[in-house]
Parts: sequence; C-alpha cells; structure tokens
Amino acid sequence: MTSLTDHGLTADFYDFESALTEEERKVLLKTRHFMRDEVQPLVAESWEKGAFPKELISRFRESGLVGLAYEGYGEHGPAASHLLTGMMAMEMSRVDASVATFYGVHNGLAMYAIHHGGDQAQRDRLLPAMARMDVVGAFALTEPLDGSDIAAGMHTTARRDGDAWVLNGAKRWIGNATFADHVVVWARDVDDDQVKGFVVNKGTPGFTAEKIARKTSLRIVENADVTLTDVRVPESDRLQNVSSFRDVAEILRATRSGVAWQALGVMIGAYELALRYASEREQFGRPLAGFQLVQDLLVKCLGNITSSWGMLLQLARLQDAGVFKDEHSSLAKAHVTARMREVVAWAREIFGGNGIVLDYDVARFFADAEAIYSFEGTREMNTLIVGKAITGQSAFV
Repeated sequence: MTSLTDHGLTADFYDFESALTEEERKVLLKTRHFMRDEVQPLVAESWEKGAFPKELISRFRESGLVGLAYEGYGEHGPAASHLLTGMMAMEMSRVDASVATFYGVHNGLAMYAIHHGGDQAQRDRLLPAMARMDVVGAFALTEPLDGSDIAAGMHTTARRDGDAWVLNGAKRWIGNATFADHVVVWARDVDDDQVKGFVVNKGTPGFTAEKIARKTSLRIVENADVTLTDVRVPESDRLQNVSSFRDVAEILRATRSGVAWQALGVMIGAYELALRYASEREQFGRPLAGFQLVQDLLVKCLGNITSSWGMLLQLARLQDAGVFKDEHSSLAKAHVTARMREVVAWAREIFGGNGIVLDYDVARFFADAEAIYSFEGTREMNTLIVGKAITGQSAFV
C-alpha cells in the first residue's frame, strides 16, 4: 500500500495525522482513496441535480468503512477510536460534506441510537446489517415547528395499543429518510409525557417521506418531510433502553463532535482548492499566490484549520478516555463551525468570479458550510451549554 505520506494533506501543517497508529493511518488512507476514486467523480453533477447517487450505497458496502465504531458487529475487530472516526469524517467532508452527512446519519446517528438505546436483542438483530450497509438508517428528531426547543416542544406522539405503539406527527429535515430501511423516530408517550425511540421500517403503512426541494446547501443529502399517520410499531421495535429525552441528548452529545470534524473537513477542502487555484491562476504576470493579500487569506485559512484540528484532537482523546462532557462537544461544534464559515468565505474570495461556478468546487463548500453551521445544535444553543458549564448559571429560556 502506498504510504500515507505520499497522500498527506497540505493543510496538516502540524502533522496531526501522526497521532494515529499505523493501522489507523491505513484506514484513513483507505477512506481518502475511496472518496477520491468513488465519490469525487459523482459530486458536482449530483450536487447540481440535488439527488443522492444511490450507486454509492453498494460502493460503501464494499469499502469496509461502515460500522467501525461498533465492536462485535459486521466483520470488524475492536471498535475504532474516536480520533480515527473523527478523521474519517474530516476526510469525507474534505471531498463532499453531503456524502459525509449521509454516512454520519447512518453510521452515527441511526446506528448509535440503536447501539445506545436498544437492548442486546435489538442490537444483535439490527446492527450487523447496518454495519455492512445492507440496509440504510435515518434519524428523525427535528419537527416542522420544533428545532432547538425539541426537548420541551416535541409534538409527535406515541400511544401504547396492546403489543404495539401508534405514532402520529411530523418530522422535518430528516436525512436519508426518502430511501432509508430503518428510521429511528422520536415521539412523546402520551401516558407518561416522556420521549421514547422507535425503529420504523421501510414500507410501514402511514409513514411517508417527501424530499425537501430547492435547497441551497447539502444538496446531495435527501432531507425529507416525514409524516406519521397512525403508524403502528411493535413493542419489539421500541428502543428498550430509552426512557426520556436525556437518552436522546446522550446520543447527540456523542455525534455532535462528528459534525465539528465535518466542519474541519470542509475547511480543508476549501483551503486546498484555494491554494491550488492561487498557485495556478496568473494575474498581472504572476500567480495569485505571489501577492501579499492572497497569502494573508491563505494563512488565515490555515490558522483556523490548525487551531480547530488541535481542539478536535484533544476532544477525541477525552472521548476515548471516557471523560468528555456535553460542554466539550458543544464548544467544539460552536467554535469550529464558526471558523469554517470564515475559511470558506476567504477561499471563495481567492477565486474571484470563478468562485461562484460549480466547476471550481469551492462554491459547493461555501454553500454546504451553512447547513453544517446550523444542524446538530445551532451556535447559540451550544454556546449556552458551554456558558452554563463555565458560569454555573443557566441562560436558557
């Protein structure tokens, strides 16, 4: 196998990849090759069409890159470290944030919800096929009228009826839902007013998912408006270890750091494009890279990338040690996505007019950054989580 050094990132100015073991570096390089060879050729056309290229599902299945974080499922060995899975998310977003989001929804939100919230029988029944990506998962939490206030404002209901549950309500912005085989749906039990989780299988009567059209960000992700009308779910498909919204928050705490890694990948992808363009594009008789103002933009991009990478490296170490808290992932998500917004704007600026043409790719990174900035908790909500932790005072209303 070609050494990782031969494919190292120009953005890795402090050699953060050296923190991985040799075996982990092989997996990261495998991810890099997969994204370059299988995903990159499909990205621009798929983004313009606003549709997910379904052929990627079988390619992911063959790649062996799914389910690495879950020991005992699929054909994988010990669970991968948070550092490795974080860098994999980064590597995917470096090529395309939409495909990274598809992977994160399935491999992170949906699988972790079942792994964390399901009992052993449910894990054994559902996760092996998901780890092989024989089936695709989705995660339905956000609602049309409730986003940041979903903990208190959830309108989707669950009512026990014998050995089944009846779900009614609506969800919005649900990635993968238009083609997912298993959708983890969160609903409020009308009897005890507590949030519970349910695995709704493809084709269940009363479940519909309509793709949200005319998006300007993450266009390859098929987000959906989901409607649940008297959807019957057997008790065996209720996540047995979920008893309140605290369990949902635990899942989001674990996956929020993955969004920060995605933001880092978007920064790196935009920066690399800008650096290459500045080195090749000539104005006034020399490359753009030879002008002071262009170098200033590139160095500011690199500074944001490097500081964010250092933060996420330590966050992954806290996760692997089992000592990280809500405020740790919230600070990373809020800070890194804000730095991402700056980098994609500076990178696009270097391209001038060409920066708004899809053929040059940087426009895609610029647009996709807006969705990453908002989902898995807005900057404001994550800021209040951190603010409460450092002051001891809750500023939530």
